[in-house]
Amino acid sequence: MTITKGPTPMRVLVTGHKGYIGTVLVPMLRARGHAVLGIDSDLYRNSTYGHAPDLVDERIKDVRDIEKEDLDGVDAIVSLAALSNDVLGDFNPDLTYQINHQASVRLAELAVELGIRRYVFASSCSLYGAAGDDVLTEDASFHPVTPYARSKVMVEQDVSRMANDGFSPTFMRNATAYGVSPRMRFDVVLNNLSAWAYTTGQVRMKSDGTPWRPVVHIEDISRAVIAALEAPRETVHNMAINVGRNDENYQVRQLAQIVHDTIPDSEITFAGNASPDLRNYRVNFDRYRALFPAHPLSWTAREGARAILDAYIKTGLNRDDYEGDRYKRIAQLKSLVASRQLDSTLRWAS
Repeated sequence: MTITKGPTPMRVLVTGHKGYIGTVLVPMLRARGHAVLGIDSDLYRNSTYGHAPDLVDERIKDVRDIEKEDLDGVDAIVSLAALSNDVLGDFNPDLTYQINHQASVRLAELAVELGIRRYVFASSCSLYGAAGDDVLTEDASFHPVTPYARSKVMVEQDVSRMANDGFSPTFMRNATAYGVSPRMRFDVVLNNLSAWAYTTGQVRMKSDGTPWRPVVHIEDISRAVIAALEAPRETVHNMAINVGRNDENYQVRQLAQIVHDTIPDSEITFAGNASPDLRNYRVNFDRYRALFPAHPLSWTAREGARAILDAYIKTGLNRDDYEGDRYKRIAQLKSLVASRQLDSTLRWAS
């Protein structure tokens, strides 16, 4: 992976720097010449997959507890910290709104107060939700179907109202992520289908396979963050940008076929409770391509499936890894709460 130096070094605060995307983004930011401060509660400290996360200037702290002094010397903020999938969001919707919505808005308020000019928020195409088969631009209506997706809508609406001459938020609506990370997620669709196929010989679909889903590699999500941070202010001021490629919209059954092609001895099967998924959206990514020609997104799902398989072979992945409580995030959190290492608010016990 070749990365050239960025034009103007910044001190960038990344919340959630120890998460699935953060552990990939941070080395890429540093390769561009930016200094990184990370703030993360490190909920998944027991879930490192492969190599350890990159070492940076960091504070192990809940995003809800960030104070002004934590932002000293910061030029820009990348807001990644969140309960990061629909299952976690459904686990405790109130906590989802506290962490994903309220804490993100409060962080933006602190940025406005302290004169931090750039705020890049990791939003999601899932806010389009139950959208049908139409191809959606950034002007499309929101139809979120989960607390996670609703929290993204709420942040965009609240933070966009704060935009002014001294504060420029940008909302990066990421397609469904995939790819290998030191803080691996096995719940996202391409990673999950590949894990089942490699360990059991079954490309196991949990829906009927008909819903549309755009997908994007986490390295490309990170490239998009860098593009937004380094763009002229007027290019991205208070703007929502879909992050992905037009040719990377797939029905879930097409993703299953890609995994089957990658692991030829596998067979496509359906879970016993497989049913239509309300989350169904196809997305247009022309705005990203027009705004950031110097930061093209390069990964395809087929290339990604091959890289994921190579990683699983290298680590000797087995089913207990991704179905047990080490890497399955909801199971990990429930285990930590049950053992009283985390309290009921998902903060570490003293």
